[in-house]
Amino acid sequence: MVMTSCEIRSYQDLEVWQKGMNLAEASYELTKRFPTEELYGMTSQIRRAAVSIPANIAEGYGREYRAEYIQFLRIAQGSLKELETHLILSAKARVGLTTTQAVNPILTQCESVGRLLRALIRSLQKK
Repeated sequence: MVMTSCEIRSYQDLEVWQKGMNLAEASYELTKRFPTEELYGMTSQIRRAAVSIPANIAEGYGREYRAEYIQFLRIAQGSLKELETHLILSAKARVGLTTTQAVNPILTQCESVGRLLRALIRSLQKK
């Protein structure tokens, strides 16, 4: 059997998972510059929400039933919105842990991941 380049053999082949991992990585990089007193506050919250996105995509992929997969993708969507909220709050216009310029590219990544999650959910619901 010949595998095509776009064949999905694992959750790691999913573009939404790959972009979710990039988003988590960017979130870690951003929070490395946060004050140390935020380690158990905003830093932890941002990192936890960011990691939850690709983790829930992967966990859902491994579930036996499509309905369970969709539920985990919806949990990933919730974590994405939580991450966006933490990022917006951490910007200079709010509590000033970072700059708006540092947050905006990550928010753009969030939009991209959100579009992919919605598209995957719609696709699975049609099957």
